Amino acid sequence: MTGKTAVVTGGNGHVGSHLVENLLDHGYNVIATVRNQEKASRILTLKNAEKLSIRIADVLNPEPWDEILRTVDVLFHVATVYSTISKKEIILSTALDGTRNLLESAARMKVPRVVYTSSTAAIGSTPKGKKKSEGDWNQNARLPYTQAKTQSEKLAWEIAEKSGLDLRVINPTAVLGGGFDRPTPSVDFIEDAIRGKIPVSLKIPMSFVHVKDVAEAHRKAAEIEEANGRYICAPHVNMTLADLFKKIKQIFPETKAPQKALPNVLLPLAVFQDWIGSKISKRDRRLTRDMVRGFFRGDASYDSSKAQNELEMDWIDFDTCVKDTVEAFL
Repeated sequence: MTGKTAVVTGGNGHVGSHLVENLLDHGYNVIATVRNQEKASRILTLKNAEKLSIRIADVLNPEPWDEILRTVDVLFHVATVYSTISKKEIILSTALDGTRNLLESAARMKVPRVVYTSSTAAIGSTPKGKKKSEGDWNQNARLPYTQAKTQSEKLAWEIAEKSGLDLRVINPTAVLGGGFDRPTPSVDFIEDAIRGKIPVSLKIPMSFVHVKDVAEAHRKAAEIEEANGRYICAPHVNMTLADLFKKIKQIFPETKAPQKALPNVLLPLAVFQDWIGSKISKRDRRLTRDMVRGFFRGDASYDSSKAQNELEMDWIDFDTCVKDTVEAFL
C-alpha cells in the first residue's frame, strides 16, 4: 500500500494509535487527527513516523473535514467518547454529530472507502443462549454508550446507502492490550485489581479481543476488495470478569488480582462499593445499577467467523491479551 493515504480520526486513542502504527508498518501515509497537539505524543514516536502527519480537528466541527479528506484513499473513523459515565449528551453528540460530519464530508470528497469503528455494543447481548452475528442489532440499548454505538452505526449505514459510500464496519468486543495514553473502560479496572484495590471479582459476562487484532481487522477491511458489511471481532467469548482475574493471577502470581467471586445476588453491594470508591479516590464510576442489570439480560456469545474467514484473521491468544494488558500497568 506504499503511497496510499489514510486518515485516522482519534489517532491517539487505544484502537486509533494501534491502527496508525499498523498502517505505517504497511507502507501507508497516515494523517491522524487529534483534538489537541498534546494527545499526539505517543504516535509521534512510532516507527515510520516520517510518513505520519498530525491534524488538529474535532469531529464535532464540520469545517475542516472537506480539506482533510480531499485526496485520501481511505477514511478510518475511530474517534468516539468511550465512557460509561460521561454525560449522555456528550457521548451521543460525539457519536452522532461526529459520524454525520465525517461521512457526509467523505461523500462530498468522494473518499473511495470508509472503515467505521463500531462495537459489539451495537450488536447487543440478547437473547441469552444465542450466538450473536453481524445480522443482530442491540434492541435494548439503555446506557448512553450502547445507545451511541447503536444509533451512530445505523446512521453511518444510512448515510452510506444514500451517498453510495463504500462502508465497512468493525464491531470489537472489550479491547485488551497495552499501548494506551489513557486506559479505556475495557482495561482501567485492571490496575486496581492487580494492586489489591478490588477485594472480590464479579461474574459479569464478557468477551475479549487484542487491540492489535482490532487494528489489523480495520486495515484488512479496507484492503480486501470483497470485504463488506459488519465484522465482529470477539475471539474470546463466553467468559466473565472473574475468569479474567483468575488468568491474571495465573500469569502474574505476584499481583493481588482477586480470586473469589461475589455471588450474583450480592451485585448491588458491588455497585454501592464502587460508588463509595469513586467518591474516595475521585475516579469515575465503573459500575451502575443499569449496567449490572444489562449484563445479565444477555450473554457474551458472539460469532467472529466472518472476520476470521473473510479478513483472514489469526487471533492473538487470550493469555497474550492478558499479559500485554497487565504489563502496561506494571
